[in-house]
Parts: sequence; C-alpha cells; structure tokens
Amino acid sequence: MKHHKVEPIFAVCINNKDYEVSLELRKIYKVLHDAKAAEHHYIRVIDESGDDYLYPEDYFIPIELPKAVEKALLLVS
Repeated sequence: MKHHKVEPIFAVCINNKDYEVSLELRKIYKVLHDAKAAEHHYIRVIDESGDDYLYPEDYFIPIELPKAVEKALLLVS
C-alpha cells in the first residue's frame, strides 16, 4: 500500500465571529486534513492556542503559497 505525502494546506481567516480569542482576521492558518469534518462543512485548523480545532469552513479561504513561504510557516508552527 502506497502512502501519499499530503501537502500542507493553508487558509486565511475571513471571519472570526464568536471565535475572536481563537482566530485572528486575515491571518494564515495551517489546516489539517479531516474528511469527517469536511462532510459537515467544518475544517480543522491549528488556531492561536497551538492546538487544532474545528471551525466553520466558510470562515476561511484556502490559499496556495510559494514553497519557500510554506516552508517558513511550517518552521514556526
């Protein structure tokens, strides 16, 4: 069985209503793959606490970043 390397996914927060302490508007967050959450229109994000939590998917816009930027963000997370 082959294991495929999952590329990092990032998203920008565009809404933090009811999550002002956990999410910063216009900040880039790392998103973890969670198929079950996606079925319910949520995404798993590493938030300001440093832990991963579920948030409504429409609070974020997925983005593609240059590899150098992804690498830099992964080093600090």
